[in-house]
Amino acid sequence: MACHLVIGGSLLLSMLSCSPQANSSLQTGKGAYATRQYRNLFKENGHAEEEVLRKIQAGYQQLFEGDSATQAIYFAAGKNEKGPLAYIYDVYNKDVRSEGMSYGMMIAVQMDKKTEFDALWNYAMTHMYIDQPGHPSEGYFAWSVKPDGTRNSEGPAPDGEEYFVTALYFASGRWGNGQGIYQYKEWADKILTTMRHHPETSGTTKFGPQISGPMVNEEKRMILFVPTNQGRKFTDPSYHLPAFYELWALWGPKADREFWKAAADTSRAFIQKTTHPKTGLAPDYAHFDGKPVTTPFNPNSHHFAYDSWRTAMNWSVDWAWWQKDPKEQELSNRIQAFFASEGLTSYGHIYTLDGKKVSSGPSAGLISTNATVSLASTHPVAKEFVEALWNLPVPHTVGDRYYGGLLYLMSLLHCSGQFKIYKPKK
Repeated sequence: MACHLVIGGSLLLSMLSCSPQANSSLQTGKGAYATRQYRNLFKENGHAEEEVLRKIQAGYQQLFEGDSATQAIYFAAGKNEKGPLAYIYDVYNKDVRSEGMSYGMMIAVQMDKKTEFDALWNYAMTHMYIDQPGHPSEGYFAWSVKPDGTRNSEGPAPDGEEYFVTALYFASGRWGNGQGIYQYKEWADKILTTMRHHPETSGTTKFGPQISGPMVNEEKRMILFVPTNQGRKFTDPSYHLPAFYELWALWGPKADREFWKAAADTSRAFIQKTTHPKTGLAPDYAHFDGKPVTTPFNPNSHHFAYDSWRTAMNWSVDWAWWQKDPKEQELSNRIQAFFASEGLTSYGHIYTLDGKKVSSGPSAGLISTNATVSLASTHPVAKEFVEALWNLPVPHTVGDRYYGGLLYLMSLLHCSGQFKIYKPKK
């Protein structure tokens, strides 16, 4: 069926009925893992490869090497016996987060920046890794610390661990394994084992009593919001990374490979449940059946908000790498149709799931992830989302620099075909 497209005051949502077969070239392969071919969406839009690489490098230089007061999120932090240290700084919240550290490491390995990767990993292991015997979160990373390493929390957030693991596997594949904390594959295996097999542990932290367990719900085969206290009762759709789980099922500890294989399929099915059938929007937090969760500490937890921006990126990368679930293409068409109907230059950044705007004004992070959705989208407007990212300045405001900047750089890498899979060395 042909896609009926009207750009102007609105975009007809008949686009939602567009079949993924509209672009048959995407149906013939098995995804980038099998083909080793990564689409360059910018090149498909007519930009020269050299120009694309310059744009990526310019973004990296500003965010990792730029002015410390107005541009940078990467900061050197001296050295210890293991080598240099550095951290990714959330300039808005004035802390260092496992999310940002792991994203920074992923960007570093994709851009072949081993010195920066090792400095970030050294800081994470020195200041964030919880290795006190008997601590409820032993073997996890504190999700937030001050730049000097003082902990703001003694509990983890799974998105940090998920990206740490995959970045370490890629580092092993790209650079080989070193010694100690730089034995990348050994540490990836260790963290991944802890994520599934962490014992149920109760104890007292400096922030109060804590009960901690695995980062997954074993029965549901699903990642948790957090593995501590009440956070074990629900999930975060943006933490569902089936593209990564497929790799863990191939490379991770053998005893857990079948679990991660099943988790990838579970996440694909969950994403279909938690996204709205008309808009494609997912909530920040959700029950295991996909229904939104309302929490007292996040007033937007039941809305499409900051965490949720990553969800569509995750399923689109899963399609690009594995091509196992064509429904991910349908979802990409659906969510891009929604945002196009809101106006490509004027859509908001927080919405109710059925599409009512809660907070106006586009944000760099959402513009970036919406472009990555074009890896799986099959209709003409996908090119316009890619071009919106191309035209986006490198995020520099206090509110956008950290989160928006990281999503900007990762999306540039995804959309340029420069975000690649590196098989770890043994």
